[in-house]
Amino acid sequence: MSLTLQQFNTLSQEKATSCLLTCCTSTSWAQEVANARPFTDIDALLTHSDEAWQQAQTTEANLLEAFDGHPQIGNVDSLKEKYRNTQDSAAHEQSGANDAEDDVIAALAQGNQDYLDKFGFIFIVFATGKSAQQMLDLLLARLPNDRATELVNAATEQNKITRLRLQKLLGAA
Repeated sequence: MSLTLQQFNTLSQEKATSCLLTCCTSTSWAQEVANARPFTDIDALLTHSDEAWQQAQTTEANLLEAFDGHPQIGNVDSLKEKYRNTQDSAAHEQSGANDAEDDVIAALAQGNQDYLDKFGFIFIVFATGKSAQQMLDLLLARLPNDRATELVNAATEQNKITRLRLQKLLGAA
C-alpha cells in the first residue's frame, strides 16, 4: 500500500497506527507517530519518527516488540531463497545476491541461530543492497558483543529499516 502524505495525515488514528505498524511493530512508536500528525512533509515525519524511536528505546520491551516484527532467517532454504531468487530483487541488489555460495549461506544460517541463542532476539540489520557475504561479515563482527551493545546496534538498524519502510509507505523511496 502506498499513500500520499496528505492521505496519511487524514487517516483515522486506528488506521494510521495500523499503517505505521507495517513499518515498525513497536506499538508505542506507532502510536506516538500517529498522534503527531499532521506532518508538513516527509522530512518532518522522518524526524518525528526518529524522536519517537528514541523514546521507544527506553524500554527493552519496546525494542523486542519491534524486533519480533522481523522474520528470522534461520534456515538454509530460506536464505537460499533470499539471496538467490533475483526475480523479485531490485536491480542494485542482484549482483551480490547471485554470488551467494552454499558455504556462506550455511554460515549465515548458523550465525543467525548463534545470535538468537546468545542474545534472545534475532539479528537485525539494514540489509538493503548487502550481499550474503556482507551480511555474514556484519553478523560475525557483532556476535562477540554483549547483549546491551547488541540491543543498541539492533535498535539503530531497526530505525534505518523503519525509515525506509516509511518512505516506501508514502511513495518517497
